[in-house]
Amino acid sequence: MNLRMWTYDLAREQSPTFDHLRRLCDLTLESGYDAIGLYLEHRFAYPSTPWAHGKGCLTPEVARKLQDEFKSLQIIPFINLLGHFEGFIYTEAGQKYAESRFRGMQACPSQTSFVELAGHIVGDVVSIFDSEIIHIGGDETWQLGACPRCKARVTEYEKEEGIDGKARLYGEHFGPLAKMVVDAGRRPAIWGDMFLDHPSAIAAVPTETLIFHWQYFQSCSLTGKKFKDAGLDMMYCPALHTYNATWLHLPQSERNVTENAIDAEIDKVHGVCVTTWECGLFGNYETIFPAIRASGQILHEASKLANSSGITRQDPETYKSERSGEKFLKAYLLESETYEEWARLMGVELQEAGGTFEFGGIRSSLKCRLLLYSNPFLAWMHHRDELCGEVGKKALSVCERAVVFAPDASARGVSDFAKCAIQFVQFAEEAHQTYANGSPGAAVTALSPCRQIFDNLSKIAQSNNLRIGGSLADVERCIVAKQHVEKVMSRIKQYGDGSLGYLPSFEMITHPSFIPHDQAAWWLINSWAKE
Repeated sequence: MNLRMWTYDLAREQSPTFDHLRRLCDLTLESGYDAIGLYLEHRFAYPSTPWAHGKGCLTPEVARKLQDEFKSLQIIPFINLLGHFEGFIYTEAGQKYAESRFRGMQACPSQTSFVELAGHIVGDVVSIFDSEIIHIGGDETWQLGACPRCKARVTEYEKEEGIDGKARLYGEHFGPLAKMVVDAGRRPAIWGDMFLDHPSAIAAVPTETLIFHWQYFQSCSLTGKKFKDAGLDMMYCPALHTYNATWLHLPQSERNVTENAIDAEIDKVHGVCVTTWECGLFGNYETIFPAIRASGQILHEASKLANSSGITRQDPETYKSERSGEKFLKAYLLESETYEEWARLMGVELQEAGGTFEFGGIRSSLKCRLLLYSNPFLAWMHHRDELCGEVGKKALSVCERAVVFAPDASARGVSDFAKCAIQFVQFAEEAHQTYANGSPGAAVTALSPCRQIFDNLSKIAQSNNLRIGGSLADVERCIVAKQHVEKVMSRIKQYGDGSLGYLPSFEMITHPSFIPHDQAAWWLINSWAKE
């Protein structure tokens, strides 16, 4: 294995100081990695995009300072130059680049101005970062061919028999950008998923291109043959499952890392990149440091096995220790016995409560519904049955025990968030029952503790920001959630007595779009109105 690395997801609202980043670089070296990937998107102050430099973004000065201090560590920039351009296209100056207005996350590859901007961003990164590898993105470009200009290009291309028009559109965009990197004396890297969807696009990129092939639920070996047959080298990319968990799905993460580490050695690919995603929404990077260390150890163990000719592909049924997360838990045990117990509770036992806490392939629905959509009552609407029943009882017990075992403020904040989310749903259901029974005053009383819930969560988010550069957006989300709870309490006082001539359902009166006297909820039933 030539390269062992992991990625830090700045793009999901992280605001690290130089000292925070120094901790990450120290962790990287101590854990035996050769490189750290800084997943940037819009969270870097590119000289070419002064209109998109959000508060707390990484600056060229800090990047250069890190490189000067950590000369033995490759610090690899990950930019994104088509999909995942949302941090740019939702600014006033950047909206003109969007593939679809106020929809999705992709820029338009048919706009000359965007193509020029993408080239300038590549130039910025090449001039600022010293790394051999420059990652230019390319994943999840699901809006290919959506706008009239792109659609016309795809249609024109497909007049030729056997041509995948979207593949050509994609290749014509990324091929020249990858060549720019090659011409600068560096090695371009691109995510592999869109090449799996549109294989003919592979021919458009230089053979020096390194494919970061990600598979978070199986081995990359199962789907990597297309790249190998095309003569392209790969990085196998497993994940620490934070984005789809209340905290971290610990056993599944260990298994994904282990399987890909072993298969990377057998397949003799360029290396392994352990990805971490979306530690916003009350995730906390500090709490996954031991898992990052354990992943580094797993990569080294796989390399040793390969060098001793003792490595073989693993049968899925043989993953006994990986299913329990044994190696990851040992990394937490090295910190302290209480940290190991906390990690077991939050990373193993919590998912066993079932429902929204189970392992799955999408973002944590509870976290999203409580905070992401500016209406915390969505969490009540979708999760009340489970969280006011056995699932909620089991999960709340786990979280309460985890709070006791939490070794520090970061771990305690993660557990407190899960506990607060369950309690909010339970308070909201109590309010619903009393409201439906004609007691608006009791409903308001039942919701009163929810204001304190979001005050407490706001303090946790502020602490996360100070401790490890966590999301400032989480602070604002808590403020918005509290304000909405107070608005709902006011509505219940005003309209919960039937003064409208009817009693709006609890779903209606808690929704941000509620309008008194709109009994038929036109805003809901007319799909065109939702735009």
